[in-house]
Amino acid sequence: MLLLVTGTSAAAAPQPASTITVRYSFDGPSLLADVSGHGHDLYPVSRYGGTLGTVPHNGGRALVFPPPCHDEPCPRIALRAPTTSELNPGRRPIRYGASVRLAADQTTKGENVMQKGFSVRGSQYKLQIDGLAGRPSCVLVDDRRPRIHAAISSVGVADDRWHTLECRRSGPYLTILVDDVPRGRAILPSDLSVSNHIPFSLGGKGSFADNDQFQGMLDEVWVEIAQAGGNV
Repeated sequence: MLLLVTGTSAAAAPQPASTITVRYSFDGPSLLADVSGHGHDLYPVSRYGGTLGTVPHNGGRALVFPPPCHDEPCPRIALRAPTTSELNPGRRPIRYGASVRLAADQTTKGENVMQKGFSVRGSQYKLQIDGLAGRPSCVLVDDRRPRIHAAISSVGVADDRWHTLECRRSGPYLTILVDDVPRGRAILPSDLSVSNHIPFSLGGKGSFADNDQFQGMLDEVWVEIAQAGGNV
């Protein structure tokens, strides 16, 4: 079934002022709506026939991205939310995550689940799944120093089962959790700041070549950023 972005849905009430949140459940009539109520709805960017499908999951729907392709030009698609400073955490605590399902034959050297920004310019936070083992990792890059800080999971998730992934910045640590269990950690500079004017995206950098296309199933994507002085 191809992705249809039509209609409207009743958004959930906004989250308390302690956090700035986006959440995508991919359920109601407006498939790409931000159901947190903050208005960061997604829109698709695609090339070479890249489309999305849906499958049943947990009483709702999950997205299906294009399968592996080895003969260029390959179908590509990503989802973006309009650029906003609300999704820049700066130096504040941040948590973000998603539910994913990826088979062993759907792995590549790098697949982007979600990201805001690029590692080579402008800073970044990202959740990705890399290598034949399908090991997820969380990435933060400072807006002044382009060093990549990655918390890499000790376990893979490319077993054709659903897994929940979470990235958590708290104090001096960036931690990745797989199915609610901490599986990797990186130490961060205390002044690391993520702030850029690049759109928030799911499933890849964009629709261009070498976009780190995600090739599995995706559901329940969310981001929580603490307000000044707060925790998430």
